[in-house]
Amino acid sequence: MTVRVLLVDDQPLLRTGFRLILASEPDIEVVGEAADGETALTQVKALQPDVVLMDIRMPRLDGVEATRRIVEARGGEGPPRVLVLTTYDLDEYVVEALRAGASGFLLKDTPAENLVDAVRLVHEGDAVVAPGVTKRLLDRFAKLLPTTRLPAAVVAEELTERERDVLLLVARGMSNAEIAKALVVSETTVKTHVSSVLAKLGLRDRVQAVVYAYESGLVTPG
Repeated sequence: MTVRVLLVDDQPLLRTGFRLILASEPDIEVVGEAADGETALTQVKALQPDVVLMDIRMPRLDGVEATRRIVEARGGEGPPRVLVLTTYDLDEYVVEALRAGASGFLLKDTPAENLVDAVRLVHEGDAVVAPGVTKRLLDRFAKLLPTTRLPAAVVAEELTERERDVLLLVARGMSNAEIAKALVVSETTVKTHVSSVLAKLGLRDRVQAVVYAYESGLVTPG
């Protein structure tokens, strides 16, 4: 199956670079480009991409609002999924993009192979967050995240002890492989626990799980 990708960035050279990287993969097709959020919305409707690589700071309509509109238009389910790319790993707009429904974010200097893997993972319905960035970013901006969900005590009642452990490790930015090693279980078991946590708490993906852990008080800044 070919993954159809739309590139959205106001810098032509960056779009060219991303296109060269992605177009070299046999299972990925770059179907279009946009230099701002307004054009991106039009292109999404016309081209029906599977994944949108979205810049944050752009003219006319920024990447956060564009992401929100794309997610709202698809009802929160199915393609296209939005993968945010940013120059700064401590950018408050990234948090807002995740809350708007982005399936993750990467830094623009991420290695080419990581970008390709991220596109595939997002297309499969997983969430991708730049390694080592999740906790720092949320620690810095946790005060900006309003507590809109259940308190930690109630969350604890919804989850089993092992599911709670898995949620805490997800919130620390650990991959399934790292969680499996930490808990001495298989990756398949971890995936099952993650799916159960998302279902019980009504969350869309791992990114929402991280934000949820902060909002509920299960994880505290610092």
